[in-house]
Amino acid sequence: MKKTNHFLGVLMLAVWMLSGIVLHAQESAHIYLTADEVPNAVYWLPTPPAPGSSQFLYDISQYYWGKEQRNDTVRAQKAIREAAYENVDMIPIFSEVFGMEISEEKTPAIYKVVDWGVETIRLSATAPKEAHNRIRPYVYFNEPTLVPEDEEELRTNGSYPSGHAIKAWGMAMILCELNPDVQDELFKLAYEYGQSRVITGFHWQSDVNASRLLAAATYARLHTCKEYLNDLEKAQKEFKKLKK
Repeated sequence: MKKTNHFLGVLMLAVWMLSGIVLHAQESAHIYLTADEVPNAVYWLPTPPAPGSSQFLYDISQYYWGKEQRNDTVRAQKAIREAAYENVDMIPIFSEVFGMEISEEKTPAIYKVVDWGVETIRLSATAPKEAHNRIRPYVYFNEPTLVPEDEEELRTNGSYPSGHAIKAWGMAMILCELNPDVQDELFKLAYEYGQSRVITGFHWQSDVNASRLLAAATYARLHTCKEYLNDLEKAQKEFKKLKK
């Protein structure tokens, strides 16, 4: 009897520890959907333009357009600033046009839905990046970028689609649901954020264009997730309260 009780005790402890590990893994993931649940762009998005094609010629022309934009010091500095990729760095940039400081301390509900939502949207880039493994323009031309410290890390990372553009477009869409009064400013920023990747030399134009479609598709899929919708409602209530 004692052995049985001991065994049951050990079993219950193991189950409790395992559930804690799973819960911790879910909490630390900071996502609403898994990579398998977001839209699979490899299936529905076209492959990136092949070298020598007319579409690729457009990519090349846009690469040179981007280099021309670097002559504008203000735009070049903006592009460098928008090389920020982590949410903790991107959110303050979007806060400026959102009209309210977004932080874990001051706006916890808003911060969570943006942080988790954008990380979920970002997952849609994983499959096409791995499937196509497209060479980046600065590697193709063997030329420097505006952000040299990022070059080595991204040299072997697929160019199609752009993670920066996906996150920026996703962030604008989520924030627009909270404050539609600044929708134009949000999408202008998100659009320019993507173009900054062309200007800095890290992405082809077709990478950025595809990213906006991917972000929109995953954003729509997010609205089938009850946890996201619940968090969105909390964020909307928080925004209305703080706005007053």
